[in-house]
Amino acid sequence: MSILVTGGAGYIGTHTCVSLLNAGYSVIIADNLANSKIESINKIKEITNKEVSFYQVDVTNSVDVEKIFFSHNIEGVIHFAGLKAVGESVEKPLQYYYNNLVSTIVIAEACIKFGVEKLIFSSSATVYGDNVVPFTEEMELKPTTNPYGTSKAMCEKILIDVVNANPNFSVSLLRYFNPVGAHESGLIGEAPNGIPNNLMPYLTQVAKGKLEKLRVFGNDYSTIDGTGVRDYIHVMDLAEGHLAAFKHIKKGVQIYNLGTGNGVSVLQLIKAFEEANNMIIPYSIVERRAGDIAECYADVSKVEKELGWTAKRDVLEMCRDAWKFELNNI
Repeated sequence: MSILVTGGAGYIGTHTCVSLLNAGYSVIIADNLANSKIESINKIKEITNKEVSFYQVDVTNSVDVEKIFFSHNIEGVIHFAGLKAVGESVEKPLQYYYNNLVSTIVIAEACIKFGVEKLIFSSSATVYGDNVVPFTEEMELKPTTNPYGTSKAMCEKILIDVVNANPNFSVSLLRYFNPVGAHESGLIGEAPNGIPNNLMPYLTQVAKGKLEKLRVFGNDYSTIDGTGVRDYIHVMDLAEGHLAAFKHIKKGVQIYNLGTGNGVSVLQLIKAFEEANNMIIPYSIVERRAGDIAECYADVSKVEKELGWTAKRDVLEMCRDAWKFELNNI
């Protein structure tokens, strides 16, 4: 039995594939390589010394997706594939709604058609919107600050309705906070095509001299130092969270926050990076970015209690691993 990982060549997908393979699972990857590279597949094999099946397909295409389901004995699906940049979603809402909703519908339809009853969905803390921190899974969702968050909340609702109509179906909705860092080998990490939308890869490219300086979006929030506060989680902790969720999945819908439970400001992260890697990062304060909120960090008590999972790696380790990957990423 195999696990199908959509978006498995991407940042979180590659690290999760490594965790799955090391835990003894067989892995099938479906990815259109829109924001990832084929080399990532080879790096997964190099790290684990195991083979994976790879299909370069867009999972909004139901015909291509069904061919994969038909060709393999699939035990479950981990659905990462989707567009993920908050700022870009404000500029391109239709692209985000189409890609994220249609891909989720296609995957759910294929699961039902082929009798695959386990689905892990890559959701986001953005579904909480501008809520009271720390965010708990029982909160009312307020994903009105950007189309990306709204698309994730809509996908969650779709999957909840699918479970209501198919009682044997099992869905785990994992709400990520802010993944950073890289695999300790330095072989895989966050390497977006073009100018990065996320803070850490932008920061590492500044450190390497690819970009002139870091832009900090706003310093007038009601936070510890005026900059945005986020719950940064090491990507390998996040990957291990998926493994725990898959091992403990049960009929119905389970919802979990995957974070550390600690808020770190942008300026604090810059200082941690400087400390971890013994360097100075040039930055400038610019206007707030559309769709951003002041604070976002998790209550992780539910996932610790029900899955026995907790984030183990600290901010300095996140910064060291991210920089190690950047140095290896030519």
